[in-house]
Amino acid sequence: MRQLFLIITLLAVAVMSELAQQVTPNMTTPTSKAGPVVELLTTEGPVKVMLYDDTPQHRDNFVKLVTEGYYDGLLFHRVIKDFMVQTGDPDSREAKPGQRLGAGSPDYTIPAEIEYPRHFNRRGALAAARTGDNVNPERRSSGSQFYIVTGRTYSAREMEAMQERQKQAQFQSYFRQLCQQHQEEIDMLQRAGDKEGLDALRQRLIADTEQNAPVQSIPQEVIDVYTTEGGAPHLDGAYTVFGEVIEGMDVIDRIQQTETDSSDRPLEDVRIIKATILDK
Repeated sequence: MRQLFLIITLLAVAVMSELAQQVTPNMTTPTSKAGPVVELLTTEGPVKVMLYDDTPQHRDNFVKLVTEGYYDGLLFHRVIKDFMVQTGDPDSREAKPGQRLGAGSPDYTIPAEIEYPRHFNRRGALAAARTGDNVNPERRSSGSQFYIVTGRTYSAREMEAMQERQKQAQFQSYFRQLCQQHQEEIDMLQRAGDKEGLDALRQRLIADTEQNAPVQSIPQEVIDVYTTEGGAPHLDGAYTVFGEVIEGMDVIDRIQQTETDSSDRPLEDVRIIKATILDK
């Protein structure tokens, strides 16, 4: 009987796909209020980033760490060409060649401040790293690690395909949650061999999903950015973007060209020499 309900669920997924195509995109992308500016003086040159005032916990934490000199001397320990460069691991300051990095942080995390689509992973975005959803369902950010997006440009067809996958995933996620909430009823119907009851339940859950699933499409303004400037759209809605590069993106591009090992660590150290709070 569990196989029967699995088949019913798969049929429902197909229906969810049709529903996804009917959703009207949210075209609103409010403008963020500019916050503090921080200069990251790196071994490849200076980079200036502007923090966002509408992600205040991330802004204040970043300013605190910069003021304390926390980032001074840290490596860019993870660099992936056409994707992003990452730093902020305190263990990297005195790291030996070949040492695996990426697990270090302060003894706290920061609540997610995901303001999508106001902020998204466009080229030059400054965002907080974090552990995966399987151990971090609240998507809390690392206390210190962050990445800067380099990314790549996407074709209109690629963005359309990504949008459809995201819609279907949102419908399917909501439908699975409903199945979990009705698991006791499902088990009872399965034990009774009640195929009609299972089908009726499936129809109720589909109707609930159609009416109540919180589906968010990719706004056209965001699509336009990804097809012209580029970025990493597959990260959107999952990580807190709390600032952007305003000067020195050429430096970030040089860093992303660095040759790396199998753990994406640069073979030659690339380091933040000093981080400084600047006047706006």
